Amino acid sequence: MAEQLNVQLVAVEEKVWSGKAEMVMARTTEGELGVLPGHAPMLGQLAEPGQVRIKLPGGEQLTYDVAGGFLSVSQQGVTVLAENATPAAAASGN
Repeated sequence: MAEQLNVQLVAVEEKVWSGKAEMVMARTTEGELGVLPGHAPMLGQLAEPGQVRIKLPGGEQLTYDVAGGFLSVSQQGVTVLAENATPAAAASGN
């Protein structure tokens, strides 16, 4: 079984999502970042406006619009601390 990341997405007022993921992608002030299991520890400031994409085991992807905050990678996993985080609207012509 492939290694997985422990991921927490937390906004100022609530825990938005928590679980296992294969990959986390986010845009930081330094550029687009993809985090896989075994990534070196780091701290990045999220770009505004931005999105955090969480690839789940099985291929499903969760996308959240975020405003402000940081992304932290440690041996324990990935934590996204955002001022605001809401599920992104599905791309459609509506």
